[in-house]
Amino acid sequence: MSSAARLYPRHSHNFKPLAGVRITTLAVNLPGPAAAARLHALGAEVRKIEPPSGDPMAQMSPALYRAMHKGIRVQTLDLKTEQGQTALHTHLQRSDLLFTAFRPAALKRLGLDKPSLAARHALLSAVCVLGYPGAQSHLPGHDLTFQAEAGLIDTAHLPSTLLADMMGAMLVVEAAMGALLQARLQGRGVMLDVALSDAAGFAAVPRTLGMTAPGSLLGGALPGYGVYLCADGLVAIAALEPHFQQTLFLLAQGGTRRHITRWCKTHTAAQLTALARQHDLPLWAWTT
Repeated sequence: MSSAARLYPRHSHNFKPLAGVRITTLAVNLPGPAAAARLHALGAEVRKIEPPSGDPMAQMSPALYRAMHKGIRVQTLDLKTEQGQTALHTHLQRSDLLFTAFRPAALKRLGLDKPSLAARHALLSAVCVLGYPGAQSHLPGHDLTFQAEAGLIDTAHLPSTLLADMMGAMLVVEAAMGALLQARLQGRGVMLDVALSDAAGFAAVPRTLGMTAPGSLLGGALPGYGVYLCADGLVAIAALEPHFQQTLFLLAQGGTRRHITRWCKTHTAAQLTALARQHDLPLWAWTT
């Protein structure tokens, strides 16, 4: 299955708990559109408002942009004009939820800060995607800086994925579902913030508490939990539980890192995959 397909929940096509929910989003780049894509897959009707310059993601990765906007209505409006503002608020009158990804000063200039929204659209809920929470919400940042601050970057190499952005998208989905539920219960809109720095911090909790730090339980201390070279690529082995360890040690003819290293190097990725299926071993091998 492609990476794009994994943007959407693997539920039954008939599972549409958000059918009838109307969402308007102004959020460009990654977290907002990723959250909107998942909520749309759960049945929500999503309309995205883009500025005249468009969404930067469309230039950076056209494939990712297309995947994020499947089935989503996209409209261009200049919110700095009276015409654009009028059109936006017409949509908001019919919306249950608004996504934004502006810093507080920009929200205030556009008349989309919490007091203004509450006064104009009492039933509308809103989720604002920010870089940092509270008093630091005016500070700039991107996925790379959030990951670095959370201690998720150990080398001078760029991270292999946008972890803070994608984790942030899931927290946005969580906030959206909670806001919709609470708004229905209390009869008025709910305004929530989601900080991407918090998303990175949440992703880093196992490391922060020592579970994956170098030399720790899941940081190299267990020979049966690691990444090894195989004959034509790499293999990730996660023989954590005792019965998995026993199986691995039998196949490798020993339970030391030296035994497992030798076993992996003498088998191809395809051979290791076949052995894993045959012996019920949590292993993933791939060619490089």
